[in-house]
Amino acid sequence: MKKLMKGVVVSAAAIAALAMVSCGGSKKSSAVDIELWYGAAASEAGPIPSDWIGYQIVKDKLNINLKLTNLPSSEADQNTKVNAAGAANTLPDLFMVSNEVYATLVSKKLLAPVDSIYAKMPNRTAKLYDKDSRAFTTIDGKSYALAQPGSIVRNEGVLIRKDWLDKLGLSIPKTTDEYLAVMKAFTEKDPDGNGKNDTYGYGAYLEVSATNEGLGRRLDPLFGAFGVAGTWNLASAKTAGLNIYKPEYYDAMVFVKQIVDAGYIDPNWLAYKKDDFRAAWKQGRFGIMREQNAAYASEGNFKPFDNNFPDGEWVIVEPPVGPNGQSSAGTYSQAYRMYAVSAKAAKEGKLDKIAELLEWMSSDEGYYLLGWGQEGVNYVFNDKGVPVTDGLPDPSKAYTESAMIPLTQLRNMVYYNGDIELASRYPTWHRKNGKEMSALTALREMQAKAWTPCIGQDKMPQPNADVKRFYEQGVVEFMTGNRALNPTEWQKFLDEFTKIGGKDWNDAGVKLAKEKNIIK
Repeated sequence: MKKLMKGVVVSAAAIAALAMVSCGGSKKSSAVDIELWYGAAASEAGPIPSDWIGYQIVKDKLNINLKLTNLPSSEADQNTKVNAAGAANTLPDLFMVSNEVYATLVSKKLLAPVDSIYAKMPNRTAKLYDKDSRAFTTIDGKSYALAQPGSIVRNEGVLIRKDWLDKLGLSIPKTTDEYLAVMKAFTEKDPDGNGKNDTYGYGAYLEVSATNEGLGRRLDPLFGAFGVAGTWNLASAKTAGLNIYKPEYYDAMVFVKQIVDAGYIDPNWLAYKKDDFRAAWKQGRFGIMREQNAAYASEGNFKPFDNNFPDGEWVIVEPPVGPNGQSSAGTYSQAYRMYAVSAKAAKEGKLDKIAELLEWMSSDEGYYLLGWGQEGVNYVFNDKGVPVTDGLPDPSKAYTESAMIPLTQLRNMVYYNGDIELASRYPTWHRKNGKEMSALTALREMQAKAWTPCIGQDKMPQPNADVKRFYEQGVVEFMTGNRALNPTEWQKFLDEFTKIGGKDWNDAGVKLAKEKNIIK
């Protein structure tokens, strides 16, 4: 003990504290423990090592003691682990959760609402949490998880031969009527100037899938003009159901039938497979199509067209606008990776600290560290600002090396399909005429066009074999003329469809969508 002034005795600790105050300093608070259960980006590569530099950075910069646990690789095992922790009320502070388990944890009040922290991490929110993401995790008006995008979506688009438009003195079409007029001109007015009757307005093939029954997604832009792209409508509980039951579906069928009957579509469209379709546009068979960004613009895929038509030019355009102002290149369903905050963590006052951690992850420092490792050790930047491994002092430490992969096991927590991530997948190249081409530029253009969100459509039930066969054969028969397309015959078709199980499929889908929080 020491005397500070006459009659006052103070401890050494008190003197130290007083000295800090007098010098304008403050005592640093104790670090906050944050336990995070993560889904590994490459589960076979092993967990993040105990000497990972990120632990110290987070401790020094954020005053957080970060504890990481790698969740099992299979979703079933992940669900078992999370469910068990929920039952024991031992959920970690922040953890990845599947959609299957999510609603159950919310119903048991084991998750904290996260609406308040979106604004506290503006950089991360702008990159990862758009309105669709927040809607996906909203239950009874509150968001209980942070959902970030997984796969690349909206990566196809409507393309048109701009050189053909220019040759015929036509503008880029906007409405269904204008599209029809351009298809007619492309078919009848020899846009390639070879003097042969060998071009068509539209090209397609039957690309049918679980989310695109009927005539398939290559014709989705035409159905989208009538608001019935894709198999399902999942816009709301009020409108949910199979599009084929909607009156606008018949209107779309009439429009497509008009194109078929007039001969404006490549007549091989019902026989083409994917490779045939792609060979056809590269051979100049048609002037309007829906195509995928890399299948169109990557060097290997575009080169045959470039060799055949050095001055040929495709441009990405808005899909046609229908009679009621609707327009859509097709439907998309974003797969989300969800992270939730336990109610226990929120009760302990950790919510803001978790937001601080996540915002740091999406800062430049966190993004590159989690995504590629340490600059100068695991990667260097090229002249375009893209992380590469060329020129590293020790090539064995490149982030791409198997021994280094554990260092980036958290990359799925920061990746958002940004240009930096996709630059190496979609390199820029130049055509014979010197024009720059990039599948990444094409992707961004396609994503900016009109699309119909149908989040959760990939989780919808599948029809039985009889219903599927009847549906798909029936709509083709209307196109070929084997069935007359008129209101009476269409209603007969729908009645038969209902009788063999179509309505049961519809009702089962709506029920499932409500149960899984797909529709609100």
